[in-house]
Amino acid sequence: MLVHSRKGKWGLWAVFAVLFLPVFALPLAVIVAASFAGHWSGAFPSAFTTEHYSAATRGESLEALTTSLLTALGASALALAVGTWAALAADALKRRGGVAARVWGRVLDTLFMLPVAVPSVVVGLALLVAFSKPPMILNGTSTIVVLAHAVLVTAFAHQSVSAAVRRLDPAYEQAAASLGARPGYVLWRVKLPLLLPSLTAAAGLCFALSMGELSATMMLYPPDWTPLPVRIYAATDRGAAFTGAALAVVLMAATLLVLFAVSRVRTRASYR
Repeated sequence: MLVHSRKGKWGLWAVFAVLFLPVFALPLAVIVAASFAGHWSGAFPSAFTTEHYSAATRGESLEALTTSLLTALGASALALAVGTWAALAADALKRRGGVAARVWGRVLDTLFMLPVAVPSVVVGLALLVAFSKPPMILNGTSTIVVLAHAVLVTAFAHQSVSAAVRRLDPAYEQAAASLGARPGYVLWRVKLPLLLPSLTAAAGLCFALSMGELSATMMLYPPDWTPLPVRIYAATDRGAAFTGAALAVVLMAATLLVLFAVSRVRTRASYR
């Protein structure tokens, strides 16, 4: 910590507790408490039960969780591939030294940031309009949901990988090239292994964002491909707040488990 005095450290911890508990920890604690509540009269829940979790881990709810996991995995893989390619391409353009090349590199960075600059519901509407008529009709399929999530999270993958690419020491690439390695070999055996920690971090971020995406999903999802956030919204909309809370806890737990696995991979990659 930057504060070295004991009083200063205690003061910072006190400020952290005051800000963290009511803003972050308390809402999550309320959701967890509501997921076990049979009734909520007054300030505290009562009649604790696990029936909400029984409903949240079977039938349509379990299918919705599987749908969310498959959607997030597909969207993350697509976003990571496209975002990594764009980051490497923009870096190559900027390294050429010419004014036109640097401009095109900045244009490429800007294009991949556009989905973040507009509401996700606008992205959903754009995809709905674009893919509801020939030559490519994706409306009413699971593919358009995965595509929408990928469009929304690609910017985060691109920015994360771009930052890592800028930090790479060009000496590794130059040494490999001086030994006769072709550009494709250098990319596959030198640059990508060095970028692996950042790639796994970007994949985890994309996965978490996709798991919680709702706005664009509400416009696009077909009846046979209903992600879990839609189920949570439907449950709370019809007044089943406790069931919705249990579904939300299941969603958080599944996301955290995947992120924990990704963090283990990232840690091992960092020590390679």
